[in-house]
Amino acid sequence: MSTTRPYSPGDRGSEPSGASGASEGDEAPSSAEPASSGGGGQVRRLSFDGESAVVPLARDFTRQALYAWGWLPAATADQRAAAEDVLLVVSELVTNACLHAEGPDQLWIACDNKVIRIEVSDKGSGQPAPRTPHRAGRPGGHGMFIVQRLCLDWGVVRTPGVTGKTVWAELGAPA
Repeated sequence: MSTTRPYSPGDRGSEPSGASGASEGDEAPSSAEPASSGGGGQVRRLSFDGESAVVPLARDFTRQALYAWGWLPAATADQRAAAEDVLLVVSELVTNACLHAEGPDQLWIACDNKVIRIEVSDKGSGQPAPRTPHRAGRPGGHGMFIVQRLCLDWGVVRTPGVTGKTVWAELGAPA
């Protein structure tokens, strides 16, 4: 595993505690909350409370954010690949929460000029880690290996006294 920290990495400023500042023209599901972060970046949240088919919901939500943030439509193959990597990481993190942690509670994605950060919170007590040794020819067990390979960094944040965790991953913005 890359990194497990008791806090969020980087100097991104304070994370918003509530969704506010939704701009006109943002089209998001009613359970989604576009917000603006203090550091000039953009933040979106999706609550999975009462939702079904959460993996496709998370991908669609993320795809809408990528369009709103100018990652899509992609002008080059590299930009298209970067957007597909983001969608794949979202799928893997949400799927892991479904399989190993009683389902996800919330998806949080933030974008600045250099990095997109994805966070998936759940009520699970497990510790995500790539399977070692990784066996490419065997079915299953590739999710965190994929996340580790595609991301600049990833880890787990736990809040003392609170059940669950937040699994986060960061990917570089396309050139």
